Amino acid sequence: MKTVRFLVVIAAMSVACSPPPSPPPAAPAPAAPVVRPPPPRPLPTATAAAIIRDPSGKQVGSITLADTYAGLLIIGSVGDLGLGAHAIHIHAIGKCEAPFTTAGAHFNPTNRQHGYRSPTGPHLGDLPNLDLPAAGREKFEILLPNVTLKGEHALLDADGASVVIHAERDDYTADPSGNSGGRIACGVIVPK
Repeated sequence: MKTVRFLVVIAAMSVACSPPPSPPPAAPAPAAPVVRPPPPRPLPTATAAAIIRDPSGKQVGSITLADTYAGLLIIGSVGDLGLGAHAIHIHAIGKCEAPFTTAGAHFNPTNRQHGYRSPTGPHLGDLPNLDLPAAGREKFEILLPNVTLKGEHALLDADGASVVIHAERDDYTADPSGNSGGRIACGVIVPK
């Protein structure tokens, strides 16, 4: 009997000293929904180019144009147009017959006044002046917001567009062309 009592006491002690039973495992939490970002938009692919020529037909520069998410990127180089600042603009018609009046007025589909300093401007075709060296070529990159090759405010429309360089600097104020003087070079913008 003593052995039985002893075993009962040991069993009671082991129950008292053993850790409490662990609770049943919790049900797994529902998985959070997977949020995937939208697929990236394809990069714009429209590109164009223009060969810029003086009134005699001599090539004095070239530009390439490409649609980007921020606007129209224009990359180019010009030379042989004389030392100093020259206005450069996008014109509304894709025609370059000397003296380049065939290129029409500045590209201005929003009907604004000319110039970055104008409170009611600028034209969408207004560009910053080019400061040309006495010799060699000037390379430039210009981002033209709110303009595309194809789409809203497109240059490659039914009558096309051109790039025109003027004899003088643009004052960024005077309408319609910033007192920029005569048109000394022009290039028709064509798709690549």
